[in-house]
Amino acid sequence: MDVELYVYDLSKGLARQYSLALTGVQIDAIYHTSLVFGGVEYFFGQGIQRKVPGTTHHGQPMEKLHMGKTELPNDVIQEYLDSLAKVYTPESYDLFLHNCNNFTHDLSMFLLGKGIPEHIRSLPQTFLSTPFGQMMKPQIEAALRGVTQADIGQDAQAPNARPGGSSTQHTAGNGTGSSSSGSHSSAPRAGYVRNVSNLQQLEEQLAAASNSCAVIFFTSSTCAPCKIVYPTYDELAEEAGDKAVLIKVDLNYAYDVSAKYGVRATPTFMTFLKGQKENEWSGANPAQLRGNVRMLIQMAFPPHPHTQLRLPSLQRKIISYVTYNKVPPLDKLKHKIGEHANDPTIQSVVEFAKSRGLSAPAETPIPNLDSLASFLQSTYPTVPIDIRFALVDLIRLAFLDPRVSGFFAQEPDHKTLLTLFSASDDLTSAPYNLRIVMLQLACNLFSSTLYPEQIISNQRLRETCIKLITGSLLDEHTNLRVVAASLAFNLAAFNHNERFDTRPDKLTESDQVELVASLLEAIGKEEECVEALHGMLFALGLFVYAAPMDGAVIDICKAMGIADTVKEKSKVEVLKGEPLLKEVGEVLLGKGLA
Repeated sequence: MDVELYVYDLSKGLARQYSLALTGVQIDAIYHTSLVFGGVEYFFGQGIQRKVPGTTHHGQPMEKLHMGKTELPNDVIQEYLDSLAKVYTPESYDLFLHNCNNFTHDLSMFLLGKGIPEHIRSLPQTFLSTPFGQMMKPQIEAALRGVTQADIGQDAQAPNARPGGSSTQHTAGNGTGSSSSGSHSSAPRAGYVRNVSNLQQLEEQLAAASNSCAVIFFTSSTCAPCKIVYPTYDELAEEAGDKAVLIKVDLNYAYDVSAKYGVRATPTFMTFLKGQKENEWSGANPAQLRGNVRMLIQMAFPPHPHTQLRLPSLQRKIISYVTYNKVPPLDKLKHKIGEHANDPTIQSVVEFAKSRGLSAPAETPIPNLDSLASFLQSTYPTVPIDIRFALVDLIRLAFLDPRVSGFFAQEPDHKTLLTLFSASDDLTSAPYNLRIVMLQLACNLFSSTLYPEQIISNQRLRETCIKLITGSLLDEHTNLRVVAASLAFNLAAFNHNERFDTRPDKLTESDQVELVASLLEAIGKEEECVEALHGMLFALGLFVYAAPMDGAVIDICKAMGIADTVKEKSKVEVLKGEPLLKEVGEVLLGKGLA
């Protein structure tokens, strides 16, 4: 099945015309992308959406790029899209950090083993690296939200879509999500003004903000001054997102509201913090309105002390995980595998690994993954432990392809992967070469957007990965410590990205404490490898940054005196050049724990 990338210019040519003069950087377009295959155009805006190619509200694309052919069956693709729908939700859309281009890149990696062009993916960072870009970010987000997240109406039907599956997407309008079954979601969509017409509706909205904050704008259709602040109020709702509920009440109709709150003049504003009335004022003053609403949100969500520090490595989302893609001599690897190298399933994986190295990943057909899963589950436990590393190393190469890792991420109970990790139950007795390739394979699970979530949600898989890390961070083999630190970084980065987006941590506090304790001990004992120290410090920094100040992660760092431990590393000749010693050691663990 052919896969095409449709590229649109949201600026309609204005970026090319004015970007150099305004930013000092030539920007050819503000890109919106979609993937087209099987007669459907897939893109991200108001969730994952599907349309007949070329009929979206973006008009005609400025460019169509042939990306390659996918051999994946459509039911597997639709299952993957169902999984992505949990990540690419309407609420998660961010014009600069989590947008349509991130979606098409992830989907392309799954379908073809390669992503969309780098100049498209890197455009947000290019723009935000300029002073003008930083200054104009809020205005541009507000201006383009209506374009990027427009409600496009009925989706196109995906080929072979399963009845009742998420191939028919939920759409949002007037604050209520409508599903194909006609049921309604009770959770209001963030980032817009809620118009209410009676007391019951108002109390429902206030109840929804009982753990955050809310603003009521008492207005009337005959109030001329009210119209002055309508645009400001709408902008503040967009800016607040899900941190505040902004409500508008027309007192010409909501008589029961007027009676309860005793409002006699419009415009009048009331603010509520954690369910309690906080302030009230009258008058059409946009500056006063902005100041009061922003102060209210800051009171509801006081900034974490770490946000006031200069921590450039941590005050951002982590967009790249550590993976291990070095290809060993495959003929030697086959020789080490022994008689099992003659099995057709293993031969197909070897040829797959060779082909990926010689041609574009998208043009490399994947082996029969069902057969591979069956072979590994039945045969791997019978392979002598001293040659198991060769099989695991071969599978490590296969998992670099998101089509392969994505397939196994959806395997019930992760039986195949846990079979490969079975020797990790006693890391101290497993051979060094087996331990290091298991760690590298675990890192390569992050080549698929599906696997990190599976690692967190599956207890056995999560415990195995943590055991791999904690059992290797103090090992005498330098390379083993480096790879263990890389896996710790990957888990920390996944957890950090959720926290950075103000969502709950993915890892439990007890899991974080176990990992942080191992990292603290390993950092204290590391004396010879700056690469291992870098990975340990980075992972530790990601766990500590914006962690609850009264939580167990911060407590254990204070109890173990980690700031002094890191400071001592600056005196070790081979380690003193590591830049994270200052950022994580002096700033985060020094000032940030005070």
